[in-house]
Amino acid sequence: MNHRQFFDRAAADWDALEVEETHVRLREIVAGLDIVPGAAVLDVGCGTGILFPLLLEAMNGAGRVVGLDISAEMLRRAQAKEYPVECVQGDAQSLPLPEGTFDWVLCNAVFPHFPDKYRALREIRRVLKSGGRLVICHTASRQRINEFHRSIGGAVAHDTIPDEGEMLRLLREAGLVEAQVRDEPDRYLALAYRGNEQ
Repeated sequence: MNHRQFFDRAAADWDALEVEETHVRLREIVAGLDIVPGAAVLDVGCGTGILFPLLLEAMNGAGRVVGLDISAEMLRRAQAKEYPVECVQGDAQSLPLPEGTFDWVLCNAVFPHFPDKYRALREIRRVLKSGGRLVICHTASRQRINEFHRSIGGAVAHDTIPDEGEMLRLLREAGLVEAQVRDEPDRYLALAYRGNEQ
């Protein structure tokens, strides 16, 4: 079973797995980003749209949110919620989106599932505007996320968040600057910018 098939099958139960604690942490994470009204935001690996209402709320409904996922079934369920969000099926390693489009790219609970993380980061950098920001986030620590994927097994058994040194190297080599990693018991954040190139 590949990733697309895994997440297509998981979609039916996805929302039921979300606990209130997860929602509270995501709300805190999004609120802490200071996304301003009018921003263009790409939610990579959007799943069933868990971030959509939080992003729209952060921007007071004034901005553009695009949700991208590899799973057609995840997107179908996201679209059924009828948020004013564009949904696009696609692979993070080859984003079907134009260069320099987004102020923000968020990867919530998805980065471990990219088989070629460097390629995905290069693509994310490409679609960010100059000075645009990447946010990789989870509502648990790196260790807990990695252990959780190992416990599930199958298609996601080897899907991990790299250690801090490797993550910073990947971000730097992908052309993203001012990278930082925050790994805490109740959340994981990796942040970086697309530099202002000449």
